[in-house]
Amino acid sequence: RAAAPARPRSGPAPVTDVAELCVCDLLVAQCDVNCCCDPDCSAADFSLFTTCSVPIVTGDSRLCSQKAAIYSLDVEANPPERIFKLIDQVNPSVFCIHATNYKQALSFSSPEMPTSENFDQLLKQFGSASFSAEPDSWNMNTDAQSLSDENETYRYEYGVPIQTVDAFLRLPSPVVSSWCSDANPAGFLVNQATKCIRSVSVEKCGNIQAVSMLFYINSSILAVPKSSQMVNITVQAVVVQSLNGMRTLLNGSDVLRLPMILDELCINIVLGVSYHITYTDAGEIIEAAASFVLGAINKEALSIQQSFEISFTQVNTKPVPLSGNPGYVVGLPVRAGFRLQGYPFPIEILFAALVLNTNKYSQLTILQSTSNQDCLAAQGARTPILFGYNMISGCKLRITAAMKCQPLTQTLLDLLKGQSFPEYVASFGNSQAQDVLDWVPITHLYTSEQRTYNTLQSSCQIPVSLEMEVKWTKYGSLVNPQARIVNVTATITTTTLKQLPSGRERTIPITSSVVFTDISSSAEPGYKAWPTINAKLPFDFFFPFV
Repeated sequence: RAAAPARPRSGPAPVTDVAELCVCDLLVAQCDVNCCCDPDCSAADFSLFTTCSVPIVTGDSRLCSQKAAIYSLDVEANPPERIFKLIDQVNPSVFCIHATNYKQALSFSSPEMPTSENFDQLLKQFGSASFSAEPDSWNMNTDAQSLSDENETYRYEYGVPIQTVDAFLRLPSPVVSSWCSDANPAGFLVNQATKCIRSVSVEKCGNIQAVSMLFYINSSILAVPKSSQMVNITVQAVVVQSLNGMRTLLNGSDVLRLPMILDELCINIVLGVSYHITYTDAGEIIEAAASFVLGAINKEALSIQQSFEISFTQVNTKPVPLSGNPGYVVGLPVRAGFRLQGYPFPIEILFAALVLNTNKYSQLTILQSTSNQDCLAAQGARTPILFGYNMISGCKLRITAAMKCQPLTQTLLDLLKGQSFPEYVASFGNSQAQDVLDWVPITHLYTSEQRTYNTLQSSCQIPVSLEMEVKWTKYGSLVNPQARIVNVTATITTTTLKQLPSGRERTIPITSSVVFTDISSSAEPGYKAWPTINAKLPFDFFFPFV
């Protein structure tokens, strides 16, 4: 059968009439001077105006298209007249609002205060992770919609709840208080980690579904939304935790252990669940695994703390540990890498490993100090640079007259920078390889020391130190600012070696350091501070308001 054409969604008429708006109308039932949109002003008043204090009145500037009221004065007329025009104004921005058809969003309504009588009702309405606020005025042709749904290819998109055969994949989390709520859906590609409190008792532990492994694996996941293809959740690992906190990994991970009472203890209750979802680039889930931490409680226990986590990995790719989501977390490694030819940041190879492939997680590293402080013995020893931690390391280099300049210089460069020093640093802790703008290039500087050391060659420049400065700022909301790296500078300092008598030796120090600088609180050299305006408002600026 032929599908009927779907009608486009159309919103109601605009709720704001710019012809009736007047921001300069402050006096009640009186004409405000030079306020050309004041309805209290007459033609005689307009003839005395010198200018229009508000020449244009618009609604929401974020709209794609809207009406604009233009006010001006015709000073050549006798007497001068006010000119009013109503025009269509187009927003040149790509990101704009098509229509403001949700009237409730245009005004503030007094929220309903929770009381002992309505608390349960409000919790049921707003306690879940999402609730509908869509107005009834968005009417659509349901017949045309159902016909289009039959031919639509479904796929999971970012943030969409992961569907199961009965509802959605649960990831319990605290809502109003610290108690667990099972109404929190797991969003696709949204890495989450939650902790909450669950009320338990030994007598009823076998009847509490949320402490049983079955509760988290008995419902199959839909490979794509609204499909009949299902993916079973397999048990990847089971760890048993004793009452004193000791954990033991079980060999048979496929064994289903249900809560049971044994010697006045309730054993095999779920203390933690970790989901791992494997998906394709087409938005289809192909594998789902769960790891469990099981524990035991005694009669004195009235509640337990449960932890839940979910992570995602694209098929045929290697997972890379994150250092924050999105901003960096203090103490986690700074992520780095380099660009290969043909693609800005290849996903398959992500980033190069540093010295001797010890940096398999694409981290920015620094020279690791050794107990004997011998630079030649410390080659290949690297340690990750942790965000927010200022670090310094070093070693001592014993130079003889027989050493050649060029091999010695290359050896020291490999010692300070590593064999494949990265070119870029991730600005956020969760920056992805394909997001080119989320990577900050490393700026390289070179300086020379004034001091000199004696050697056999007449003149030789060797690197003696690597100093890295990481500038970061607080990004986003003031309530929950995120750490973002904005600049990385690597400075190599060289010194001059001069002739050393045969048979003589000299020891010189080689140092490497990293400093983190917060530039969000005050302006640093090379960064412009926000401009300040030193102006005084007129004494009647807020009249008639106090």
